[in-house]
Amino acid sequence: MSMREKLSRERMAELVAQDIEPNAYVNLGIGIPTLVADRLDLTRGITLHSENGILGMRGLQDGETPDPDLMNATKEPVMLVSGSSITDHVVSFCMMRGGHLDLTVLGAFQVSAQGDLANWDTGIADSIPAVGGAMDLVAGARRVFVMMQHQDKDGGPKIVQECSYPLTGARVVDRIYTDLAIIDVLPEGLEVRGMVEGLTLEQLQARTGVPLKHSAECAVLKP
Repeated sequence: MSMREKLSRERMAELVAQDIEPNAYVNLGIGIPTLVADRLDLTRGITLHSENGILGMRGLQDGETPDPDLMNATKEPVMLVSGSSITDHVVSFCMMRGGHLDLTVLGAFQVSAQGDLANWDTGIADSIPAVGGAMDLVAGARRVFVMMQHQDKDGGPKIVQECSYPLTGARVVDRIYTDLAIIDVLPEGLEVRGMVEGLTLEQLQARTGVPLKHSAECAVLKP
């Protein structure tokens, strides 16, 4: 399967944006998830939260001059929307821990068959662990979406039977978006709800470390 047949990061972000429910309060994690901000339909009442203390923001539009005092948790420039607020870290983390967020979208090193998430430390020598607010988010948000590449740089699966890296949270992931598929984490196992055009379930299974089942309404995802 060639690289051009995989979903780009921008296409993955578009698919996530389409699946966010109207009027939801949403945290976008560091890395790929921040791309979702530029693909949201702001007329649907979705409010974005950033753990560094912003509630109500959007990505910059073409031609807009960034405000150096306004940035998200990835240190990317953002703009405030009508009705937004700025808080300190204490209040921001109270939102995260107190169950006030409908959804968080995070990157990951690994996701297990049970929905365990590992996204802060690979244990590799000289690597810098990055806990951030991910543990607070997965404990407090009502739903957790993960965005990641389907395989690691060596071609190994990132969806595994059990995580070999330290966990961020146990049984917390609800849905996985990769460059090959969208997969729901259900009590009875992992169900494929969308696959990139031209990919078969057998090909997807060969790149995944746990058994998959095919949803009866599995969508074809165009790159």
